[in-house]
Formats: sequence, C-alpha cells, structure tokens
Amino acid sequence: MNSSKSPGLAGFGILKNTTCHTEKKISVFFSIIFMTVGILSNSLAIAILMKAYQRFRQKSKASFLLLASGLVVTDLFGHLINGAIAVFVYASDKDWIRFNQSNILCSVFGICMVFFGLCPLLLGSVMAVERCIGVTKPIFHSTKMTSKHVKMMLTMVCLFAVLIALLPILRFRAYQIQASRTWCFYKTEHVEDWEDRFYLLLFSCLGLLALAISFLCNAVTGITLLRVKFKSQQRQGRSHHFEMIIQLLAIMCVSCICWSPFLVTMARIGINESHSKETCETILFALRMATWNQILDPWVYILLRKAVLKNLYKITRGCCGMHIINLHMWELSSIKNSLKVAAISESPVSSKQINLQPLSSMGQ
Repeated sequence: MNSSKSPGLAGFGILKNTTCHTEKKISVFFSIIFMTVGILSNSLAIAILMKAYQRFRQKSKASFLLLASGLVVTDLFGHLINGAIAVFVYASDKDWIRFNQSNILCSVFGICMVFFGLCPLLLGSVMAVERCIGVTKPIFHSTKMTSKHVKMMLTMVCLFAVLIALLPILRFRAYQIQASRTWCFYKTEHVEDWEDRFYLLLFSCLGLLALAISFLCNAVTGITLLRVKFKSQQRQGRSHHFEMIIQLLAIMCVSCICWSPFLVTMARIGINESHSKETCETILFALRMATWNQILDPWVYILLRKAVLKNLYKITRGCCGMHIINLHMWELSSIKNSLKVAAISESPVSSKQINLQPLSSMGQ
C-alpha cells in the first residue's frame, strides 16, 4: 500500500505474502540475550570511561574520553530501546495489525533504527578527527578543543542524526514494516519513488562517508605518530596517543566489518530502484551484522586499555620468549612531554637544538 496516502496502514501490505520467516522462540531468546549482553557491556565500558575521564579531566585525553563516552551511551540506549521494541514485536507474534493501527510504534521503531545506527558512525568519525588534530596540531588542540567545544560537537552530531531520522516524518512519509515483520525502516520493497530512494542513499552515503573519514584520519594519525617515534629519541609522552589510536583502529575495523554489508545493501536497493535483487534474508543478515557493532564497541574500551595490553604483552613475552614491542611505549608521562615531542617534530630548528641537549633534560 502507498504509505504517503495511507500512513496509518503503512507496510501492512507485505504482511500477507512474506517470504522471510523467523522462529519465534529462537528469535525472542537471541533478542533478549543480545540486548542483555549489550546493556551490560556498554554499562561496564561507561564506568571505565568515566573513571578515566576523572583522572584525565584537565588533559588532552579528556576530549577523546568524552566523545568515547557519548558513543558508548548511544550504543547503550540503542540496545535498550530497539531491543525492547524488538522483543515486544516477537512476543506479540509480529501481529502489527493488532498493535500498530495508527503506525506510531513503527514510526518510533524506524526513527530509533536510523538514529542509533547513524549516530555511532558519525561519532566514530568525529573521534578520529579529534585525535588527528590532537596528534598533528597539539597546541591548537590544547587551547581550542575544550570540554565545552566537545560537548557542543556531541550535541550537533546527535541533532543531525535526529534530523535525518525525522526527515521522512516531516515529509509525511511513514516508515515501513519490513518483510520479516520484525523491524521498521525506510521503504526497501518496490522502491520507485525518488524520495524513497533518496532516504536509502542518504543513510548509506552518510554511513560510508563516516567510515571513510575515520579511515583517512586514523591513517594520518598513525603515520604522524610513527614519524615522531623515528625522528625523536624521546620515548616518553606518547603512551596515551598510542593507546587511543589502537582503540580508534579497533572501532573503525569493527564498524567497517559490521556496518558495510547493511550500508552497501541499502545503497544497492536505492540505486537499482524497483529492480533490486536483495532478498529479505540478505537484508536481515546485514541488519544482524550491524547490530553486533553496538555489542563489540564497548569491548574495545574494556579490553584495549593500556593496563590490559601491558599484561597481554607480558603473557605473550613469557610464552614466546621474545621482545615484540618496547615497553617504554606504555610508560606514563605528563601532558607536557606529549605536547613537547609533537611540537618538536613539526619544528626542524627546535629538533636540531633539542638533539644537542642531554636526554635527561628533556624529561624535565
């Protein structure tokens, strides 16, 4: 049925002849398990990040921790809200006609799916940009990237994601119940109208653009850190940078693996219009892959911390009996040394002068 003419019954036409079936008991069980694991994982990650934020409140790492906390909080509410709606739908035997006569639940579900899908991707790219500025322009970062500015960036990203999620509602286009009858999203079947294609392409292009920005900024950050390491004999002052870049690389890899199938599938549906060959099973598999992103994200901050990595190094070294990385990389140092080393790498004159000084004076 045309959703623009009858929004109250949007998507009910697909409920009669659906070819995508899911086992109710298994689906409810896995939905509850995923939601529970996601909530517990994100709650633990929030506690770790908040504790770290209190320690580094006045240092350059504070802005990164604030953005990371926003990402994990978003994942937590995504699991809580989307998971609760999904469990309710499964428990109600997916009888949308009975509990969704006014299409309110489907609209709320669709808005949450878009917001909690797009917001973490955008926040991941913002984190990569922030760390790139912190490494390449440390003086600018320390003076301009304050907690107030970071909170404004968080607010702007969330508002932008809310706007994208509300765009179909503002244009009087209802979200559609998908063929599996378990979730709501943009129209993915018989897409012929340009506006329906625009929503699919907008969502997928923004997600892929966020992944591309993350990859580019992380590459620049990693290359800059390696250049500083090889140019300077000073080995202190970069432990926080290396810890954060490892976490960013892990987040980027997880996001690419989990989100690429869904984003590419939505783009193909939008481009191929009504001739798309994407099946219900393919879309549902891509959606489940994307759901894993919100489960794996918090474990990046739980496992890829300096203390954990240092213990893993010791265990690996004891088992293999060989040096893999230099432990000096993980030594604690003040933010003054971090800024000093990064600033020296940008100034050829200063680097020549500092090489003439004894190493002991650099740590002061």
